[in-house]
Amino acid sequence: MSETKVFEMTKTWQRDVHTHYCPGCMHGVAHRLVCEAIDELGIQEDTIGIAPVGCAVVMHQYIDVDFIEAAHGRAPVLAYGIKAVRPDKIVFSYQGDGDLASIGMGEVVHAVNRAWPLTIIFINNAIYGMTGGQMAPTTLLGQRATTCIGGRDAKVSGYPIRMSEMLATLAGPAYIERVALSQPKYIMQAKAAIKKAFKNQVDKKGFSFVEVLSTCPTNWGMRPVDALKWVDENMIPYYPLGVKKDFE
Repeated sequence: MSETKVFEMTKTWQRDVHTHYCPGCMHGVAHRLVCEAIDELGIQEDTIGIAPVGCAVVMHQYIDVDFIEAAHGRAPVLAYGIKAVRPDKIVFSYQGDGDLASIGMGEVVHAVNRAWPLTIIFINNAIYGMTGGQMAPTTLLGQRATTCIGGRDAKVSGYPIRMSEMLATLAGPAYIERVALSQPKYIMQAKAAIKKAFKNQVDKKGFSFVEVLSTCPTNWGMRPVDALKWVDENMIPYYPLGVKKDFE
């Protein structure tokens, strides 16, 4: 497939700018999957995105749909406000683990439990990326970060939070799935999950949440290829892939 064909298929990927993401970061892949889902569903003119505080804070520079910037962790609340006044729009938030699972924990739990047709794309790279590599709620046991240089210790910092499993215990969400971007086969599965999360909102089926296991080679202190292997060997065993809840 030629480069021209790829860009013809993904019309929302229109902005000709240099990425600010580090080499090996998978945010770009996740953005692309969001764009492909929007294109294939034909909802570009009706979609409103909520950008997070974190590495994806300027994702509006890459994706040509309407965007609003949320305060740290408050993206689900802002999404609900938009959906309340414009129920005809397709509203989604795109958040990292620090934004969603730490400062935004209360917001996401109550947003998911309210069960409105909204979509959240949750990027889990097990660390705070933008602010310098601090331990996140999702940092694995033994994993090093700038705030736990000896590795995360459960006795000191508790255990990594499995957001998908926790949210799946609520009555509100219609669809929750965890996917990964570390292998081509996983990327194809991630595309299907993200598209379903948007399609559910189009069909007014309820709240959809897709957790995406991603890499942070810079803050992990790894080469990009090694970071992909680290996802497979360390993250997936603790954060198993698959559907956690699906009303269908």
